[in-house]
Amino acid sequence: MTATPILEIDGVEKHFGGLAALGGVHATVDSGKLTAVIGPNGAGKTTLFNVITGILNPSAGSIRFMGKDITNSSVHEISRLGLARTLQIKSVFHGMTVRENLWIAAQSRQGIFRPFTSMKACRVANERADALLEELQLTHLASQEAVNLSYGDVALLEIGIALATEPKLLLLDEPICGMGPAETERTVEKIRELSKRIDIVIIEHDIEVVFDISDDIIVMALGTVLARGTPAEISENADVRAAYLGDDDA
Repeated sequence: MTATPILEIDGVEKHFGGLAALGGVHATVDSGKLTAVIGPNGAGKTTLFNVITGILNPSAGSIRFMGKDITNSSVHEISRLGLARTLQIKSVFHGMTVRENLWIAAQSRQGIFRPFTSMKACRVANERADALLEELQLTHLASQEAVNLSYGDVALLEIGIALATEPKLLLLDEPICGMGPAETERTVEKIRELSKRIDIVIIEHDIEVVFDISDDIIVMALGTVLARGTPAEISENADVRAAYLGDDDA
């Protein structure tokens, strides 16, 4: 049985002046699989995420999410359809508590944020924030300001903020970058657990992690897709080994 694509990328290009950051990307993301995007620095991975999520408009090509054309749609419109992402540079409200961060994200899902929103929306946001605290095992840190969290806890909080919007597809941009072994193991296990109920695409430089958790791997190089396959297929691909896996500096 063939998996249904939740995301379809057709000939996407992105130019910055004379530089082609994306040179015609063709790829699909199948529902029910955890997909990884890998490639050397400068391959275009984060630019692709930015185009998919509306942060950047493509110079050419189209993107379909759950069968709907989202090309040139706004960040807000894409989010409301059920596509969320985390950033390579962690983005949380450092002066707010862990629970407040989750509450604001959950409340935004109820509509445009209003300081004096309805009691029903507040109740839903409260319940969602508390459920996320428990799911991410952050309940003991609920009243801690985000600025005081460890790097691993910040990463989990950012994932929680994305989950608060109730996404159908979650894009994670280097979620374990900078973590020690224990935090990496905890975060990877949570991503693996989440992938059982939410479609996930992950950009990650840690090849050991990628091969451990991915069902499907898309390899990018020089702004295009070099190869795609299972971890076993990618590990045996000579072009991939030459372009990425054999390069310790990637």
